[in-house]
Amino acid sequence: MHLAYPAVLAALLFCTGLYGVLARRNAILVLMSVELMLNAVNLNLVAFDVWLRDSLHAGQALTLFTIAIAAAEIGIGLAIVLMVYRNRGTADVDRLRDTAEGHERDGMTPDSADSAHSANPATGAAA
Repeated sequence: MHLAYPAVLAALLFCTGLYGVLARRNAILVLMSVELMLNAVNLNLVAFDVWLRDSLHAGQALTLFTIAIAAAEIGIGLAIVLMVYRNRGTADVDRLRDTAEGHERDGMTPDSADSAHSANPATGAAA
């Protein structure tokens, strides 16, 4: 078997996944692009395992570990994306902010939010 064919295919898959990670804004599409990159790595592992005629089949064993890690990553990643979508109403990576910055979308800066929390609710004056 020629090693060039699967290596070129894996490079194309990896570059496509890299483009998806860098250019896409939807979190689900970013996760799919990461999966595409992992599949390119799996293809390289199996191709080099066959090419080297490894008696232990270490490349195929590492591919199984990579598939297990990818399954766990996509399960946890999708759960996080779904919870963020339920709470924020968007899966756009650019719009997602840290939860500490949640006051800024209400028109309050973090400094004014801290002073609002320290104010006395009865008089409105700062404590």
